[in-house]
Amino acid sequence: MRKVLVSACLMGRRVRYDGRAKPVDDATVERWRREGRLVVHCPEISGGLPVPRPPAEIEPGADAADVLAGRARILTPEGADVTEHFVSGARSALATARDHGVAVALLKQSSPSCGSREVYDGTFSGTKVSGEGVTAHLLREHGIAVLDETEVAEAARLLAEAESVDGRATPPGQGLTTS
Repeated sequence: MRKVLVSACLMGRRVRYDGRAKPVDDATVERWRREGRLVVHCPEISGGLPVPRPPAEIEPGADAADVLAGRARILTPEGADVTEHFVSGARSALATARDHGVAVALLKQSSPSCGSREVYDGTFSGTKVSGEGVTAHLLREHGIAVLDETEVAEAARLLAEAESVDGRATPPGQGLTTS
């Protein structure tokens, strides 16, 4: 059975920088939970960041590939460099995904870790730009489809496609996997 890596905040865990969660209420996600398909993970927590913590953004003019290549940083509004936490968390998410047979990741949009289509611009002004977070980028580089919380139907389609390609069975009731 192929699995879905899902941001812990989307599953109601209070792990966001501000100590809140952003739970997704979706019948498909609930079915995946019952089937034991969900691998719940927060790259920022696995990278060693506390809750709560200051917000962080990829520095202006840079992108996730630059961060992963060591050419750019992720900073807090005070200028603290938290890059290593984000990179470590991205690597942890990839290892977790590989360990659990993840085909699809459902991640929180706009995060410097998990944003799949947009992130904040690095100025802490609330402005979003096209781009992706470091975890989303690393997962995609390694063949894992990355979608956000508004794209559950597409995630379901890609999961079904992955299972049809590799022929894995879908036994129900294996519980929720966490890391």
